[in-house]
Amino acid sequence: MIFSRSAMEFQDFILIAACSLGFISLCKTFIRFVKWAWVSFFRPAKNLNEYGSWALVTGSTDGIGKALAFELASEGINLVLVGRNPSKLEATSNEIQEKFAGKVDVKGIVIDFAKLSGKEISNMVEEGIKGLDVGILINNAGMGSPYPMFLHEVESEVLESLVRVNMDAATWVTRAVLPGMLQKKKGAIVNIGSGSSMAVPAFPLGTVYASTKAYLAMFSRCISLEYEQHGIDVQCQVPLYVATKMIRGFKTASLFTPSPEMYSKASIRCIGYEHICTPYWLHSVQWFLIQRLPVAFLNWYMFRFFLKISKRRMESYKYEVSSVNR
Repeated sequence: MIFSRSAMEFQDFILIAACSLGFISLCKTFIRFVKWAWVSFFRPAKNLNEYGSWALVTGSTDGIGKALAFELASEGINLVLVGRNPSKLEATSNEIQEKFAGKVDVKGIVIDFAKLSGKEISNMVEEGIKGLDVGILINNAGMGSPYPMFLHEVESEVLESLVRVNMDAATWVTRAVLPGMLQKKKGAIVNIGSGSSMAVPAFPLGTVYASTKAYLAMFSRCISLEYEQHGIDVQCQVPLYVATKMIRGFKTASLFTPSPEMYSKASIRCIGYEHICTPYWLHSVQWFLIQRLPVAFLNWYMFRFFLKISKRRMESYKYEVSSVNR
């Protein structure tokens, strides 16, 4: 009887403990969901004008960079636009000035990140922003390979350009802008990363692109710790697919692939908060679902998916090149 009673008491204890752990786990999940909903839909955006009257945006003539420039202008923030194509830079400046006539000033700096050294980039930016109260920096400039390919297939010039545009440019532009932010003890730096470096365990056939974007995430974490005591908010935004010209096959916006305008509205709301974030709410849903899948399955699927795209795009790319050379 004594043994039987002890056994029953032990079973009751196990049952209570299991129920308690389950309840705690459920509460933690509920709290995480409430926090996600608050951040995604209800949290107010910061007053970006408090950082300064000017924002510098790289890669500002297309896609996310251009959309972010328009969003910043809508907040009454003057713009320093950085791009490699003078005519596109002028066209974008004119578009912004026409839409926000008299409300913002726009200045352009022509820099080809793929062709200049880091020191040259830094000097040009320093000269371009001299005398301006630059409070926000958006490191958006980026490039990818023409199509998914094995590392040994990437041409040396393309590989070097990938590293220079995706890594070196952000590093040297940030270095050029930091002294002004340190002097006034406030500023915001936003580096546009990629889900290719964080949402999935590997990004085969896009190795260099994903690796350079992983650098931006670590770069952001490190300088965030270095400069938060000086009032400078550093953030790496990690979008998944956005309908831009850089992503072949994803140029049309859809529910899970937002337009640059849709993404930029979410992006602006996140500036000044988390060090690493995924602004567009359906991207964070995708990320959550992806992380529930086995790593082995994701690696198998990603490799075969991009291998299939590579074969199809390679033929298309060769045809385009041959057509141009005729």
